[in-house]
Amino acid sequence: MDETQIIKQLKEGNEVAFKNMVDTFQEKVLNTSLGFVPSLHDAEDIVQEVFLEVFRSINKFRGDSKLSTWIYRITTTKCLEHIRAKKREKRKSFFQSLIGMHENVDRIKVFDYNHPGVLLENKERSKTLFAAIEKLPEKQRVAFTLHKIEGLSYQEITSIMETSLSSVESLMFRAKKNLQKTLGNFYNNNNKNNN
Repeated sequence: MDETQIIKQLKEGNEVAFKNMVDTFQEKVLNTSLGFVPSLHDAEDIVQEVFLEVFRSINKFRGDSKLSTWIYRITTTKCLEHIRAKKREKRKSFFQSLIGMHENVDRIKVFDYNHPGVLLENKERSKTLFAAIEKLPEKQRVAFTLHKIEGLSYQEITSIMETSLSSVESLMFRAKKNLQKTLGNFYNNNNKNNN
């Protein structure tokens, strides 16, 4: 069955087609979410939000891109919304602790960095890498995560981010430079401390 027929069935509310679509994309959406939000619990919540949004919005899908591109775009948006909400929550907790409210609030949440696609020597390096990725400007983080963690081509990323190929290349170049600087500083400081 081709994609046009699948989309038609989804728009008709065919539950089997929706279940098949979820089965097809669930793992990809989870892995993408884990690339942005290194907490399995949060990533699973995002997966649910993504498919709920797909279900609600399928009738708005115009077919200008592939279904997979559209789903990646929704996933990226949901991940960024989640990150922004977490940052607001951290700021609120910080200010509340400054004025003496909620004194038992953890000011810094420690994430569990267990991304299945990241093959690093140990958890500490994984944690350092994800912390550096989190510091990237939003568009650089999106391009870097989709390319390096999800393995998508620059062309696929242009569709997901709705931008030009040269913009994606520029974002990747700047992301790599920023990560080299951040990680270089981290390892240089650690080497100095160990000497």
